[in-house]
Amino acid sequence: MKRRILLVDDELPILLTLKAVLEINGFEVITAASAREAETKLRSGVYHMVITDMRMETETSGYDVIRVAREQQYNPATAILTAYPALGSDWQSRGAESLLVKPQGTEDLLRQIEVLLIQHEDKKQASHNPRARDAAAASEGARGRKVS
Repeated sequence: MKRRILLVDDELPILLTLKAVLEINGFEVITAASAREAETKLRSGVYHMVITDMRMETETSGYDVIRVAREQQYNPATAILTAYPALGSDWQSRGAESLLVKPQGTEDLLRQIEVLLIQHEDKKQASHNPRARDAAAASEGARGRKVS
């Protein structure tokens, strides 16, 4: 089964390039060109991961997308994609699990996405199994929160 990603960015060249890269590497990619479009798609579909640009309609539109993703029963992994990495740790307190900085090499991006998906799935499994939850918490502490 292909893992499904909602990719959100208002810059069409970036959106289409990342979509192509992810599809070539085995992902099913649905795109949205705005936070508003992404919110609609989040409510009407199911995704393994949401990758959203930060600055779209507003300077913090990406946080709106993350907030709506976090409200979904299916609980997707979430990442902020930004060319402005000076966000501090605010992205974590707003619900994003990873900060992806653009531009970056394809291999680095794919590696970060894979790591985030694995960590997120481990957390989901742990929430249903107390022993796994303890192991995931210990592993999380050893790995740190930011995927790099």
